[in-house]
Amino acid sequence: MAADARHRLTAESPSAAPSSAPSTQPLVAAAASQDASTGLVAHACWYPTVDPGGERVAFICDRGGVPQLWAGPVGGEEARLLDAGPDHVTEVSWSPDGRWIAYTVAPGGSGHTRVLCVRPDGSDRRILAGQDPGSSAYLGCWTGDGSALAVTIAEPVGDLPDLRALAERPAGWTERDGHATLLGAGVHGTEDGGAPARDRLTAYLLDPAGTTAPTLLADEAEAATLRVCDVSQDGSLALIRRGPRGRREAVVVRVSDRTPVCTLPVADGDPWIGRFSADARAVWLRSDHEREFAALLALHLDEEGGRTDLRVVAERHGCDLELLAFVENGRRAALAWNVRGTSELETLPLAGAAAGTGTGTALPAPRAVELEHEVVTRVTPAGSYGMLVALSGSQRRPGVWHVPGTTAPARTPWSARDAETVPPGPPPVRPVALRPTARDGLLLGGWYHRAPGRGPGEPAPCVLHLHGGPEEQERPVFAPLYHELLGRGLDVFAPDVRGSAGWGRSFRDADLGEGRFAAIEDVADCAAHVIEAGLADPRRLAVMGHSYGGYLTLAALVWHPDLFRTGVTVCGMSDFATFFAGTEPWLAESAAHKYGHPERDRALLHALSPMSRIDALRVPLLAVHGEHDTNVPPRESEQIVHAARERGLEADLLLLHEEGHDFRRAESRRLFRRTAADWLQRWLAP
Repeated sequence: MAADARHRLTAESPSAAPSSAPSTQPLVAAAASQDASTGLVAHACWYPTVDPGGERVAFICDRGGVPQLWAGPVGGEEARLLDAGPDHVTEVSWSPDGRWIAYTVAPGGSGHTRVLCVRPDGSDRRILAGQDPGSSAYLGCWTGDGSALAVTIAEPVGDLPDLRALAERPAGWTERDGHATLLGAGVHGTEDGGAPARDRLTAYLLDPAGTTAPTLLADEAEAATLRVCDVSQDGSLALIRRGPRGRREAVVVRVSDRTPVCTLPVADGDPWIGRFSADARAVWLRSDHEREFAALLALHLDEEGGRTDLRVVAERHGCDLELLAFVENGRRAALAWNVRGTSELETLPLAGAAAGTGTGTALPAPRAVELEHEVVTRVTPAGSYGMLVALSGSQRRPGVWHVPGTTAPARTPWSARDAETVPPGPPPVRPVALRPTARDGLLLGGWYHRAPGRGPGEPAPCVLHLHGGPEEQERPVFAPLYHELLGRGLDVFAPDVRGSAGWGRSFRDADLGEGRFAAIEDVADCAAHVIEAGLADPRRLAVMGHSYGGYLTLAALVWHPDLFRTGVTVCGMSDFATFFAGTEPWLAESAAHKYGHPERDRALLHALSPMSRIDALRVPLLAVHGEHDTNVPPRESEQIVHAARERGLEADLLLLHEEGHDFRRAESRRLFRRTAADWLQRWLAP
């Protein structure tokens, strides 16, 4: 483990004791008997998890208007709503003994999540963690026998300052309460070189029934993330994912004394990075350690859990291993590869695979899995020989497919048919891949969506849509927002500028530090590409984006004030100083690696902030924000709209109630789409 005493996993806290262990809290029953055909017509299902017999599946579905917990038979049509509450469900996990379904909810859409458990029949619902004010909790793995669930709790430590007051300090103020709490040893801390803790992540093993005392697994001050991904079958070792974006690590921890015994860098993206072999003498990991693209690695361990060897088991040139799951009772690994934005799925026998490539040993051949749609979002085992695959694609919203052994995948009956997942009207558009070239020669990516009925040589009004992250990636999947814009006669180009995932580690890290100025220029270069290709009308361009894409939208508007007619920023940062002051401490830990340290890199962050160039803004602006957004607080939209109005520009703010950083409620999503489309159609009119 790294020697930074302030940021290591430790049994002895450097600055404050771990919080008291959580206790279960029973809740009133919230199950509902609801036929799968009721509710929204255009709905989606995702995040499946299967009971140990492979017969029933729990999943998330928004047919009731918000993402809720449902369950039904793998091969049957009837599905039942298990939690009729209004809180958005984000993750689901069925216990290996079949007795519990654990899930994470986001009350009011905020980032302060809770972990709940319920019986498969909908009874005995209870909160396991995250109920205390200011705290948040999220799921880890179950133990192999299903007796305990790993849960991570995030809690602030000490008295927190008034962040709104800090945000109003004049130029030159330092991050939050004057000391840095971000990763990096011995800088801007207290007199002894250690920074006071601002946030603590603590991982426990919890008995959902509450009959056994919680077991503390790991504790880390000022942490960015801490997720328990697996516990060895004998219970002696835990596999934990920790660290900020771009610096994730897999840590093998000895459970008896919480000592880290082995560490290896792993890839960003899906948090479920791997698992132990049956004898705990190896860990299968999805990792980009010392490589450009993530691959399947076998980390060999000694009897104490220490590293003895590391082998590459499966890799593809120019492709990331995006998802890793273990099926057929752990005998095979399911590997989902990201191939320039689309998915290819295969399973690989693990017997004999640990020897790795380059050893002269012939490795078993993988078995390809046929996919009906372009992108795999989750794979989970279903019985001894099958698996469930969550798919998304250009022609439908997410659904779940059953893959029984070697036969072709079949859509689960409670997943809507393709046409039933999209709004009525024109069919969805299948996008075309584009590869713009940046002014410094870097090859970018993206997908162009052409409005129906438009001729190939006709330049069109076009909206550049910028994804968040920045480590997300644009994928060829159905987006209701794009569908709305295309129906209004507006083309959409959704690019991957530098910093995006899916194109290798060097591409992902190309926007670090001063490289973010180049990412802003990438937006202009993408606009130039579609103009030169004859696709877009240079006089009718707009730019919009969500989260980091919202920031990049604002940056593009003030760096290239004559390029776009208008912009729409959605939950975007407008000033890095106020963002770091108001965001969640754990998110600030991760954001510092991507954007810069709020103290050491203060001048850089000021130069990169759209508010520092607000006088260059010349076009109308629409801002959209969730009122409960704790990742990027609504102040970021409020201040840019206020500044634009002060300069005589037309600027509006749509604040969505009961929503956070991601809009989950059907009525909110519909209002957002229509408001944004009305705004863009108005300003891009001939």
